[in-house]
Amino acid sequence: MFFQQPLKLQSGAEIAEYTLVYETYGTLNADRSNAVLVCHALNASHHVAGRYSEDAGTTGWWDNMVGPGKPVDTDRFFVIGINNLGSCFGSTGPMHIDPSRGKPYGAHFPVVTVEDWVHSQALLADALGIEQFAAVMGGSLGGMQALTWSMLYPHRLRHCVPFTSNIATSSSSRWMAWAAPAFSVSKTTR
Repeated sequence: MFFQQPLKLQSGAEIAEYTLVYETYGTLNADRSNAVLVCHALNASHHVAGRYSEDAGTTGWWDNMVGPGKPVDTDRFFVIGINNLGSCFGSTGPMHIDPSRGKPYGAHFPVVTVEDWVHSQALLADALGIEQFAAVMGGSLGGMQALTWSMLYPHRLRHCVPFTSNIATSSSSRWMAWAAPAFSVSKTTR
C-alpha cells in the first residue's frame, strides 16, 4: 500500500512517501474485530503462511502456526503480515528511489526503529479500517513490535502475544520497563 503522507521517524528524519507490502489470510468480519497482526523477525517478511508455488522454499515463515485449523486459525481470524520499512522484501528501503535525490536511498535511507515500524503498521491498519486488533503477535523482533504496540497503542489491541522476545532491547521497551513502578530486573531473571 502506497502512502503519500510523510512518516515522521523517531530520529527526527522523515520518509516523504513510502510503500508497505503486506499479505492477508482469512476474512475480515463485518465489525472488523477479528484482525490479528503477525509481526516478523529481522530476517523474515510479510509472507507469513502458504506457498507462492509448489517450491517448498516459498513457504511462509510461520506456516505451521497460521492457516485453517492451525493455532492462528484463518477460519476465525483475519491475519495480516506487514513487511517492515527498510527491509529488502518489498516495503520502502535502501534499494528504493529517494524522491528528493532521484536515485536509490542506499546508505542515505534513514535509521528506523521498532517504534517507527509500529507507527507505520498503525497507519496501514487505519487504511484497512481496523481500529483494534484481536491480537498483535510475533517472535524475536516481531515480539518487540507486539510489546511496542501494547505501549504505544494499548487501546488498539485486545491481546499482546510476544514469543522469544524481551523487554530490554528496543528503546520503547526499555522505557516501558523503566516507567513501570513494579519493574525489577531481579524479578524477571529468576
